[in-house]
Amino acid sequence: MIKIAILVSLIFFDLLTKYLIQNNLFLNQSIKINEYFDLVYVQNFGVSFGLFSGYVSHWILILIALIVVILIFYLFNKSDKQLEKLAYFFVIIGALSNIIDRFINSYVVDFILLHYENFYWPAFNLADIYITIGIIMLIMSFFIKSKTVK
Repeated sequence: MIKIAILVSLIFFDLLTKYLIQNNLFLNQSIKINEYFDLVYVQNFGVSFGLFSGYVSHWILILIALIVVILIFYLFNKSDKQLEKLAYFFVIIGALSNIIDRFINSYVVDFILLHYENFYWPAFNLADIYITIGIIMLIMSFFIKSKTVK
């Protein structure tokens, strides 16, 4: 039950931040927070880093993402390593949140912009952070022996 509460809370927090950005910034508006971090309102019609933007229907992207989530859920259930299960859980949360956003808007709202001088990382959102944390944990789980879940 606690896993469901965490899943719902993290998805809610991601969607809430996207809602606040959409309703308080104009499209492509940027607010400088410090010399490395801006808030910006970007509509991502593609996949990671905007790849395939404008070339693939958002319904196809939703379908592909749902298939990937089902596959990851299968791996989650199959895993007997605690760290690996937690990693898959974070990836699932991030993917579901971006799927919901894409379903609602036909695009994903990105708003975190990191940069150093003239070098910019593509804008991203909290769901992307959840996925990244999950991937890092998954990589760690390949190198760390963990106790099996019973």
